[in-house]
Amino acid sequence: MKYTIDKQEKYTLIRLHEEKLDSNVAPQLKSEMVTLHAEGVRNIILDLSEVKYTDSSGLSALLVGNRILQEDEGIFILACLSDHTMKLIKISQLDSVLNILPSVEEGVDAVFMHEIEKDMKKD
Repeated sequence: MKYTIDKQEKYTLIRLHEEKLDSNVAPQLKSEMVTLHAEGVRNIILDLSEVKYTDSSGLSALLVGNRILQEDEGIFILACLSDHTMKLIKISQLDSVLNILPSVEEGVDAVFMHEIEKDMKKD
């Protein structure tokens, strides 16, 4: 799996450099997200701008990322989805479950908003 990771204070950005998020890539992506979470990462933005095709294995990896971060009061954001990937998510009726934004920049804003809301709930 080809990807880059950019760790920031409040989030980690994973840029997937693959055309397909399928059964060849999905297990590695799941593993990487679980590892990052175990290292203390609570917010992940996944940039899928280079991904043109996603199958059910890829969708499963996205759901794993979403679940592990939500369980820890984090946020998992998908950014820059192709039409194909977005269509698959809508057909699967997961567009109301997953956090999908058009750009990484909007994802960063959403992470900071999530952190502010989380801090306000503590008070």
